[in-house]
Amino acid sequence: MSSWGRLGSWEHDARVLQRGAQILPVQAGMTGLAYGMGRSYGDICLNPGGMLWQTSGLDRFIRFDPSLGRLVCEPGVLLRDIQQVMVPRGWILPVTPGTQFVTIGGAVANDVHGKNHHVAGSLGDHVKRLVLLRTDGSVITCSPTDQPEWFQATVGGMGLTGVITEIEIQLHKIAGPWLEVETLPYENLDEFFVLADASEANWDYTVSWIDCMSRKGRGIFMRANHVAADLPAPLQARKLSIPLVPPVSLINKFSLQPFNALYFNLKKQQAGKSISHYQPFFYPLDNLLQWNRIYGPKGFYQYQSVVPREHGRDAVHAMLQEIAQAGAGSFLAVLKTFGEREPVGMMSFAQPGVTLALDFANKGAETLQLFTRLDAIVREAGGRLYAAKDARMPRELFESGYPHLDEFLSYRDPGISSALSRRLTGS
Repeated sequence: MSSWGRLGSWEHDARVLQRGAQILPVQAGMTGLAYGMGRSYGDICLNPGGMLWQTSGLDRFIRFDPSLGRLVCEPGVLLRDIQQVMVPRGWILPVTPGTQFVTIGGAVANDVHGKNHHVAGSLGDHVKRLVLLRTDGSVITCSPTDQPEWFQATVGGMGLTGVITEIEIQLHKIAGPWLEVETLPYENLDEFFVLADASEANWDYTVSWIDCMSRKGRGIFMRANHVAADLPAPLQARKLSIPLVPPVSLINKFSLQPFNALYFNLKKQQAGKSISHYQPFFYPLDNLLQWNRIYGPKGFYQYQSVVPREHGRDAVHAMLQEIAQAGAGSFLAVLKTFGEREPVGMMSFAQPGVTLALDFANKGAETLQLFTRLDAIVREAGGRLYAAKDARMPRELFESGYPHLDEFLSYRDPGISSALSRRLTGS
């Protein structure tokens, strides 16, 4: 089994969980871990030498209240399935990450964020109840008001407190599948922050593509609101697929600069307002299947940080300088701000501040040395890295970035472990 970053593959004892079944017992000295779609970039979803309980067999919608927009489902339900069933009924996921090919259980375990954190927070802000099955056979039902400490440990808890078997979530009421989108080019980071601040009051969704090869930080800012529009359903776009793994990464210092310049100028010409279906706005890469193959046989890392707002401009500028100097980075680099709200989960990533996310082709020591320099910038700014995207974070940066770690560890299930937990907590 491997994760989305394709940094390697490891043997696991993989079993599909079935409806109504208890967690399969682990053998002496062996641990287990719930596994959804494997779309985490690093090692948070892997348990080399141990068991993986695949949640693909737990994919039922249990009940839905159409008047309240309250959905109860099993953890293996895909976000895509929720959107396809609920959007025609006037409801949508209140928070969604950049792909819909993830399970709702994995999304809760990583407390995913989207383009609307300043309005809606992260996904955990909308979870109303969880049912948690522990490896000792005990069942814990928790919510923000019922056993809230278990709820806070499990939302964003990286799957380490037990296996989520049932989720109740509040959906968001909408008039239809359409968004009014405004596209605004900017030339530097100062302009980005002006746009971000000006957009928070009146726009539900804000996100920015940034040219990681541009030392000034030019990019394309996009903001959107739900809108009622009497438009025909869009034609189903034909999905393309990367058919094979190229012998070398297609994302390199020779391809990045011309691609980013072309993309910036193309989007600059398209500046202004338009109406868009929610899918291409929320999930721009989902029509390119197996896009992770373009980074070649050695795979890739994603590096996502968040730093407090007061240090955001300087930290992002310093990281862009290091990345441009290294000739590294990705064609899809994302810069956005998080709202002034504290996370629900003890180990949730999103916090007030500025987040920058980029992919990096795996060049071995050269890439890891770049990350060490980026770590120093994040550490000095008082920030942290996203565990769902991580494959190499230093333990001390994890400990300093997540101040509730010791409290969280008291809720760990001793029968559950992952490659990430062993790397960063020792077990």
